Amino acid sequence: MATAFADERIGRQGITDAEWKVRVDLAAFYRIAAIYHFDDFLYTHVSARVPGPDHHFLINPFGLMFDEITASSLVKVDIDGNIIGDSEYGINYAGYVIHSAIHAARDDAHYIAHFHTRDGMGASAHAEGLLPVSQRALMIIPELSYHDYEGVALNLDERERLVHDLGDTSQMLLRNHGTLALGSTPGEAWSRIYQLEAACSAQVAALAGGRDHILIAPEEAQEEARRQLAARPTAATAKEGYKPHNQLVWEAVLRRVTRELPGFDS
Repeated sequence: MATAFADERIGRQGITDAEWKVRVDLAAFYRIAAIYHFDDFLYTHVSARVPGPDHHFLINPFGLMFDEITASSLVKVDIDGNIIGDSEYGINYAGYVIHSAIHAARDDAHYIAHFHTRDGMGASAHAEGLLPVSQRALMIIPELSYHDYEGVALNLDERERLVHDLGDTSQMLLRNHGTLALGSTPGEAWSRIYQLEAACSAQVAALAGGRDHILIAPEEAQEEARRQLAARPTAATAKEGYKPHNQLVWEAVLRRVTRELPGFDS
C-alpha cells in the first residue's frame, strides 16, 4: 500500500510506523506528567504533530486521565478541529484552540505541553512574572514569554494573540492560567516544561513568607546565566560520542514510565 513514507509499513488500522512512534512517545509524556503530578484530573493537554504533510496532531481523549492514556487511545485532529478516524471520545475544545494555534505557527512545535499545576498557576498570577530567585528561573527567564488571560480559551481569535505573544520563545506563562512549553522532540518539550514547573515551585515556596525579604539573584549573576545559556551546547554541537541531553532525558523518562505506569505503548 502506497504511503508518503515509502520505507514505512502501514498497520494498526492505517497508522504508519512514524505516527505510531509519536503516539507511544506522547502516551509516555502523559504518564510521566501524571507521575510528577502535573496532571489536572481530565483537564490540560499535551499534543504532538503527526509526521506527514497533512498538519494533523494528536491530543488526549477528553474523558481519560493522564495515567490511562495509551498510544492507541490518542485522538488525531486536523488543524480545523475535525477528528480524523474513529474515537469513542471527543477532545477538550480549549486544548484544540491553544495547540492548533502553535502547531500551525511554529515548525519546531512537534510537542506542546500545557499544564494547570498549583505552583504553575500560582506563579502565573504573580504580577512580576517569574522572578530570578532560583537557578532554574535564571536559565528560563531569557527565553520566557507571557500571554494575558482572556477567559477560557474557547475563542478562535485568541489564537493570533497567543502566537504573537509566544514569538520565538519555547516556554510561556499563561497569566492567571498555567504553564506551556514546546519542543522539536519529546525530550526537549519535557525538559522545558519540567524546568518551568520547577522554577514556578521554587518561586511559590520562596514567596510563601512574603515578598519583603526575598533574595533576588545579583545582576552580574543573572548576566552570567544569560551568557551560559547562549553558549550551551546543542544537539548539533554536542561532543562526538555522547548522547544529546534531551535524548538522555527522554530515555530516562521511558525507563521510569515503563517501571511505574506500563502499558502506555498499547
